[in-house]
Amino acid sequence: MVNNKAILKIEGITKRFGNLVAVDNVSFEIYKGEVLGLIGPNGAGKTTLFNTITGLLLADGGKVYFKNQDITNEKPYKICKLGMSRTFQVTQSFISMSVEDAVRVGAYNRHDERKVEDQVNQMIEFFGLNAIRKKKCEELGLAPLKRVEVARAMATDPDLLLLDEAGAGLNASEMSELMEMLKEINREKGTTLCIVEHVMKMVMGICQRIVVLDYGELIASGTPEQISSNQKVIEAYLGKRAVK
Repeated sequence: MVNNKAILKIEGITKRFGNLVAVDNVSFEIYKGEVLGLIGPNGAGKTTLFNTITGLLLADGGKVYFKNQDITNEKPYKICKLGMSRTFQVTQSFISMSVEDAVRVGAYNRHDERKVEDQVNQMIEFFGLNAIRKKKCEELGLAPLKRVEVARAMATDPDLLLLDEAGAGLNASEMSELMEMLKEINREKGTTLCIVEHVMKMVMGICQRIVVLDYGELIASGTPEQISSNQKVIEAYLGKRAVK
């Protein structure tokens, strides 16, 4: 259930690479219990913003507050221990490990030895990975590998889960399965979700609110209905000439 309490506050975050401003003074909030979509054209700064929020990149300006605690430029593992986890756009982490060991890596971040195996088994069961739990990740196709990636992140027991293009490359059936899993994570486990995605079926089908980046700037925010009819968003995706 969504409430009006912000679990994450982003205030004026800026990230530069030399003369390129990849994220330019971006501010928004994610409310506890909601599913927020973060969209924009290629190169809009979405993954860079994710990396800055989670400590993989150092912010050049602004602040990030998670559960009212300043986590700006904190170490990624410390941010994870506080209750924020993420997936990655390119699912290549831990490919030499078995499925269950990859999930176990996540479980160890926030659980002691006694609880790790229970957590691993729960995640394996929830994400339908029992039949492949002993397989190496490098042997998997894209769809099961994506599920392992989400299972690993969820094994940390996050309050906030950031998903970076979890639906990319999936067919319609695989996409529907992933969407149902994410809805259940949000509904049953109460996990707040922030989803970076290009697949509009997922964004419009699961997100309650959407924020839009273009050239590193926040250009719009609102409900899926508001965003789909927003002229700035349409121009960002199609170009002014195409819109005319």
